[in-house]
Amino acid sequence: MIVVIPAYEPDEKLKAVVGQLKAETDYSIIVVDDGSSPACSAVFDEIGPLAKVIHHDVNHGKGRAMKTAFEYVRDSGEFPEDEGIVTVDADGQHLLADIIAVSREWEQHRDALVLGGRRFTGNVPLRSRMGNGITRFVFAITTGVRVYDTQTGLRAFSVSLIDTMLGIGGDRYEYEINQLLYCTKHHIDIVEVPIETVYLNENKSSHFNTVKDSWRIYKTIFKFMGASFVSWIVDYVLLLLFNLIFTAAFKNGAPVLFGKPLDPKLPSIVLARSASSTVNYFLNKKVVFRSANKLSYLLYVISVIVLLGANYLIIKLLTEAGVKLWLAQLIAQVIIYPFNFVIQRKIVFRERD
Repeated sequence: MIVVIPAYEPDEKLKAVVGQLKAETDYSIIVVDDGSSPACSAVFDEIGPLAKVIHHDVNHGKGRAMKTAFEYVRDSGEFPEDEGIVTVDADGQHLLADIIAVSREWEQHRDALVLGGRRFTGNVPLRSRMGNGITRFVFAITTGVRVYDTQTGLRAFSVSLIDTMLGIGGDRYEYEINQLLYCTKHHIDIVEVPIETVYLNENKSSHFNTVKDSWRIYKTIFKFMGASFVSWIVDYVLLLLFNLIFTAAFKNGAPVLFGKPLDPKLPSIVLARSASSTVNYFLNKKVVFRSANKLSYLLYVISVIVLLGANYLIIKLLTEAGVKLWLAQLIAQVIIYPFNFVIQRKIVFRERD
């Protein structure tokens, strides 16, 4: 097993982590000094005999530090592809027993990404408890995959996945959430192992910037929702506009369709959905899912037709019950959105071998 530890401004806790690993396991250890100050030189000098230490001249971020270690593993020729990599934080929050447990779990799931998932019990700082809870909720509703601890730094995967991990965007804390998003998109299994929740000294040694790094994490997740929101605005505005136009046009008599006067809401929905679906398709294909599935357009058209019919039926039922069109469309979209997302993610833009 190869242990990768990104370290920025470490203290005695890094020495303890490396010392325990060296004393209790036969794991190879790679530590990346991510541009720490000269005051930390003594720490890196002391662990030098126990681990491979790689230095960055300046701070690049946690994600970039891990990638530097991955590149070393790949390019050194020392490690076989069936070996495992486990990433560990430098601040002592990952216990030796948990590092070993995650490593052993990876041995049982060598094609998966294995996470050491904290359960946030006990004395956990409020910002950490809330941050993880919010991210867990948003991640679940946008990907359809439940991960209890989306921000854990204790993770294991195969050396054979290094090129994949290097291709994932992000150089700072957002890299870890991008890693999870990539796995959910490309159907790489995510396995969680419960671990202890350890926060030393109220987590004051953490270099996580609540505003900047939270934004880096959440902006990636919200891309999943942004495309749908833009398309919904287009659909909603055009529906109301077309309905005004067709209602006025049919004032002196509507065309007959299947023996009945044409409901102005029907062509309004069709035209509005045609425009918004075109916007939605290209946003999802190019920005959100970045899919190369050649069947995606055909599958997308089929899904639009099915959901369009459902949309019309819901609006018709609600408006006949006395609900205003603007409110009926809002209700219909709330009902349809989850189905639309699942269909696009699981069927339309699914990556196929």
